[in-house]
Amino acid sequence: MTSRIPRDSRLRLVRPRPLAAAPSAVNQRRPRRPAPRPPEGTPAPAELARMARSGLAPAARVARWADAALGPGSEAATADGKATLADATAERAARDLGLTADRVRADWDTARLAGLIEVHGDSARPGWRLRAWDRDDSAVLRGWVALFDAWSLATPEPGDQEAATVAEVVSAMPQVLSFLQLSAGPVPVDQLLDLLRQRVTELRTERCEVVYDADAADAGAAAPDAPARPALAAAAGPAESEGEPADPARAAELAPLLDWALHALASVGALTYGDGQATLTPLGSWAVWVKLEQICVAAQSPAGNIEQPAEDMLRGCAQLRPNAARAEYRAWLAARPVGSAVTELLAAARGEDALLRGLAFEALRVVGAPAEPDVRAVVEEPALRPYALLWLAEHDGVDPEDAHEVLTREEATWLWVDTAAAVADHGEAPMLVRHLESALQPTVPALLKEVRAAGHPRTVQVLVALAAAHPDPALAKAVRRAAFQVHTGGH
Repeated sequence: MTSRIPRDSRLRLVRPRPLAAAPSAVNQRRPRRPAPRPPEGTPAPAELARMARSGLAPAARVARWADAALGPGSEAATADGKATLADATAERAARDLGLTADRVRADWDTARLAGLIEVHGDSARPGWRLRAWDRDDSAVLRGWVALFDAWSLATPEPGDQEAATVAEVVSAMPQVLSFLQLSAGPVPVDQLLDLLRQRVTELRTERCEVVYDADAADAGAAAPDAPARPALAAAAGPAESEGEPADPARAAELAPLLDWALHALASVGALTYGDGQATLTPLGSWAVWVKLEQICVAAQSPAGNIEQPAEDMLRGCAQLRPNAARAEYRAWLAARPVGSAVTELLAAARGEDALLRGLAFEALRVVGAPAEPDVRAVVEEPALRPYALLWLAEHDGVDPEDAHEVLTREEATWLWVDTAAAVADHGEAPMLVRHLESALQPTVPALLKEVRAAGHPRTVQVLVALAAAHPDPALAKAVRRAAFQVHTGGH
């Protein structure tokens, strides 16, 4: 008789393939789109990199000082856990570099936003871009674009403005920058203010923020037969809905915020601002063109997810190959402020769909340095911890093939179950069987024991799906038994 005792099958220790890399019948090879050319007059990449190096030279100087002076064993670089340079460190840098402490702090913040410095708790270390600063033009340009994307953090926002209005202006500025890029020259600030007001009105209308007019409501109650005023026209205001001049009060509300935004963009080198007009610099024009091109590419793609919320965008990218998915992520990110995009991606990652969790962190890898504080903040959330630790390790320069070593055995097992849940929900049975080979545990009994102890909420469903998919009857029986024991709380 043959034994029905589960065999101690060996599992090959291989790194799991990204789910997005799984081949799919819908992935048809499409003709390569010719590389777009930037607008005529745009400097060559080497010249753009020279401009970026020149503009970021003070920040690179402070970053190199930090690399030499803030090594292991030195005093804390930061004081508040928010990457603010400690007073003693700022004074020391000011003495060493012949600068004022305020200048050092400003250059420190610029270096951090550009990815030249990475802050971890109360310590700092040089970013990988600083290592490649003198030899890699693409690293320099990516650092400058990271600073450009974080322009709203470069200059403190006006303290007397409502946070919601500031957020609206930040969301509306991409359209203002696009207009500046298309104008290819100086644009009067009054014209930009009118465009900003229109865009903010559109944003408020999209949220159905209809302005309540008590007098109009009373008049409507007194004359019930009077025609109802369209809601969108009411939201726009009487003057705007009839094509008349804009409401001066609303323009006055946005004027100081436009001034703040233009000063912040000027401080990062994206434009020049003065004499009542603004003009994009060559770097700023190139960066806006790149983002517009990314949006256009995605708009022409089969996915076309630019206007979708993060969750729907990630679902749309699930069947794309990695390069195509990254192109969609870049376009989606280019169409919205980086801060709100990161918040939206993390919200999608907190959902029940494990596939979206993995894809959300792939999109966050495209975001890069600006996402680091938010990713670090979710490390203590059990469902996101393994993904966040891997993201941070790769961000710190660890080879992706070795990044899994930062996880404990329990965290790696939890991640294996979470990935298996994604395969069970969205993949095919053979793919789930292949996923078994990526487990860290050398034997099936060891894997089942640690999976049962991991406490993942989808453990039972994953084990049932694996038992149904596996062609080995003895192994399938052992997996079903483990699923039943988890379900009943047995051992």
